[in-house]
Order: sequence, then C-alpha cells, then structure tokens
Amino acid sequence: MATYDDPRILRAIAHPTRNRVLHELSAAGSLRAADIAKRTGIPANQASFHLRQLAKYGLVEVAPDAGRDKRDRVWRLVDEDITLSPREMVEQPGGEAAYTVFRRSSVAWGHHLVDQAFQIARDEDPAKRIVSESSLRLTKDDAERLQRELNQVVARYREVGRESSDDDLELYSVYQLIQPMPDLAGEHEV
Repeated sequence: MATYDDPRILRAIAHPTRNRVLHELSAAGSLRAADIAKRTGIPANQASFHLRQLAKYGLVEVAPDAGRDKRDRVWRLVDEDITLSPREMVEQPGGEAAYTVFRRSSVAWGHHLVDQAFQIARDEDPAKRIVSESSLRLTKDDAERLQRELNQVVARYREVGRESSDDDLELYSVYQLIQPMPDLAGEHEV
C-alpha cells in the first residue's frame, strides 16, 4: 500500500473522469484505453489522455506483459490501495488549494452516490441499489478492525469480478464510511 503526499495527486484524482478511470482499473485489474472509453462513454483519445495524466503522478502504469504486442498498451494501477496523507499535503506549497478542490469533488461525488441510491426507477431491479446504514458502539481498535475486515470482503469480490468472463457484469460502487457519529445537522447553528 503506497501513501501519497504530493498535493498535485489530489488535483489529478479530483477530476471526475480520472477518478472513474481509477475505479474502472481497480475493478478490472487492467484495461486498454479503448476498454475504458467503452465503459465510461468517453472517446478513446480522452481515455488515453487521462491515463497519461494519472501515470504522470505515479498512480497507473503500462502493464507490458498484458499486451498482445509492443503497440498494445494495457494499463493497471501502480498500487491497489491508494492511500492519501492530507495532513502532509496541506502543509506543502499549493496543498491547501489542492485539498479544497479534492474535498469539494469528493463531497459532491458522495452526494451524487446517495442521491442515485435513493432514486426510484420503476423499470429497475430493486436489488441493484442497496442502501444500508448501521450504528455500532465500537472502540477505535474495533473500528479499525471492522474497516480491515470490510476491505477484505471487498477485495474478495473484486477478485471474483476480475476473474469472471461474464459480459453482464456492471461496475458497482461500494461506498464505505466509518467514523464517530457526527452531531446532528444544524444542532450547533445559531
């Protein structure tokens, strides 16, 4: 697991298309720019551009053994787990601004996921959107253990998806948030 502390990485992954490219690579293991273009609905030249930008910051790399020949470029994540170190980032030149952009983008994405999860579509299978919220009384160690265990379950399902040749597979978002229960919204507003 690599920990990134360069604030420019925050700007790179705050871009919605690049973020989606990272999600596609995480789920698939490795993909060509044309595969990413097909899965995301963007032109192949844009997919290539975003892959090169992510490579510039050390997040993705060409997998030379995965291509059919030397011209066939297959991309993969450099590290399966992208861990950011925001405290170190904000202390660097440009870090505060990069973190603000990243945070705004991440919050907007979180809102989008929740909004989509609660949409009611008459023609959609209800099992496609599963919303679950639990409240647990935990110690800090318990919370860390829970996170590790959840990550292991997600990793198992990721591997199953990577090994499958089923064309009916869809990219699902699993959004995890484990934190102490925040105060009620607006409780401290005057």
